Amino acid sequence: QVQLVESGGGLVQAGGSLRLSCAASGTINSIDAIGWFRQAPGKQRDFVASIDRSGSINYVDSVKGRFTISRLNNWSTVYLQMNSLKAEDTAVYYCHVMGQPYWGQGTQVTVSS
Repeated sequence: QVQLVESGGGLVQAGGSLRLSCAASGTINSIDAIGWFRQAPGKQRDFVASIDRSGSINYVDSVKGRFTISRLNNWSTVYLQMNSLKAEDTAVYYCHVMGQPYWGQGTQVTVSS
């Protein structure tokens, strides 16, 4: 099993930055990719970004050029650097082991306009 704990959320003004962290523990050698997802109130949980073992990265179009995903080589921590934040980025952000049923508890990001 893998345990995931997110941190780094908070309240920030539009145009500001936050860095989210996802700390992984347990059988992390089983991880092939980790993704960040977000869920705004009353909406479904949507994909934001992912990074795999080879370093291949994907972003949803709405965050390209603003968000950067990165990881430590041993998967112990995955980061999501978020710059030029917009009000529409407000959501609970979750990290997830892609292809496995492991999710973190989420961290709230609120961007005031």
